[in-house]
Amino acid sequence: MLRKFLTMSLFALFMTGTASAQSAAQRYVEAYKEAAIRTMNEHGVPASIVLGVAIHESASGTSKIAKYLNNHFGMKGKSGPKPIPSAYKGYESVDDCYADFVSLLKRRFNSLFIKYPDGDYKKWAIGIQRGGYAASKSWASQVVGIIKKYKLYEYDNPVPENLRPLETVKVNSVETVNQAVTYQVKKGDTLIEIAKKFNTTVQSILIKNSLKNSSLSIGQILHL
Repeated sequence: MLRKFLTMSLFALFMTGTASAQSAAQRYVEAYKEAAIRTMNEHGVPASIVLGVAIHESASGTSKIAKYLNNHFGMKGKSGPKPIPSAYKGYESVDDCYADFVSLLKRRFNSLFIKYPDGDYKKWAIGIQRGGYAASKSWASQVVGIIKKYKLYEYDNPVPENLRPLETVKVNSVETVNQAVTYQVKKGDTLIEIAKKFNTTVQSILIKNSLKNSSLSIGQILHL
């Protein structure tokens, strides 16, 4: 009888802990999904990766370094405000931490931006793990599991075409509505920005223009 009681008690504690972790993750997504989407649109890192890694590394924002240092990615270093003694970096804000995470990815994992401009979160997670971001061999599968569990991949997808508002785009002084257009690449353009501007996707632009990667040349004509 006592054994049964202990088993039931442990199960109840496990279920309570699981529910609490889920609630924390859901609260984290609600709080930071817009920042993750901004990060994706500005830099090309899938929003699902930003959120999934942050949830994994910071215990959904509840870890000590997340609370006191605004460090959501386990970034080590001496810089930043340090209200508590720590080997981890401190940040003035979570936005600063997100920006530093992107900088790290661009320094150490730049090939991912070129190989997977369409935002394949599974390949991004595997690539980050193989690049030495984490020592654990199960790190990528854990991050992918979080992304799937909370459907974070939904934040990587553009608005479905049938739900997009009609937009008038001015090209060569001719106004067209939802018609095929071309665009001449200017200095500083990226596929992410062009796709956003014309309500399309990076993958669609790559396919229509037979491009193998996201590299662009000034003056290049893109079919959209």
